[in-house]
Amino acid sequence: MKAERVALVTGAGGGIGRAVSLALLADGWNVVLAGRGVEALEQTAALAGERRPAAMIKSTDVADPQAVDALFETLRQRFVRLDLLFNNAGVNVSASPDELTFEQWNTVVSVNLTGVFLCAQGAFRLMRDQNPQGGRIINNGSISAHAPRPNSIAYTATKHAVTGLTKSLSLDGRQHNIACGQIDIGNALTPMAARMQTGVPQADGRIAVEPVMDVAAVARSVVFMASMPPDANVQTITVMATKMPFVGRG
Repeated sequence: MKAERVALVTGAGGGIGRAVSLALLADGWNVVLAGRGVEALEQTAALAGERRPAAMIKSTDVADPQAVDALFETLRQRFVRLDLLFNNAGVNVSASPDELTFEQWNTVVSVNLTGVFLCAQGAFRLMRDQNPQGGRIINNGSISAHAPRPNSIAYTATKHAVTGLTKSLSLDGRQHNIACGQIDIGNALTPMAARMQTGVPQADGRIAVEPVMDVAAVARSVVFMASMPPDANVQTITVMATKMPFVGRG
């Protein structure tokens, strides 16, 4: 009989977080669904069908240290341990560097970087102290961890920073049997990416429609990463629409 496995997914109320949560539930995981909107989290849980009892909902602002502490305390009381964190919550603001306000910058950094750190820290502590020791953290990096889009300075800066955070967690986690990897996603079709189908700014100033892929491909990839044995890790993986304008010049 397979041991009970527990995963935490942030930003689970929609898009990539919802798809990954449902894929993990279907694969037999217990999943803690974290996000700011309870109604959206409940919709995700309802989509799990007969696996609904394996989902736990916890309203959380990942940028708030007290809220993250409460999330992990609730998780600990319910499940005792944590085997997987998918650090997925993120926001974006489109603005040129000269027009981006401090408030906008701070919002993106607080969620995309500080929030990722706070959740990773909570998971690291729990995985270090639990028995058996260890677990896995998967951070959502994005194609923007490699190359920017126009008017994305805050988002791109945080996603580049996530790469450094992932490497540090991967190194520091070794002595505690904690693996950390990163998935960089390009043009998965979610409500946030729907604009790709009507046209988005390109590096040369054009507005162009971009190819997209089914978000299920991302979900399958995260489940694959999560399925690795403790002595193996997918350090980085890029999952992208085959024909999107990332590889090459243009």
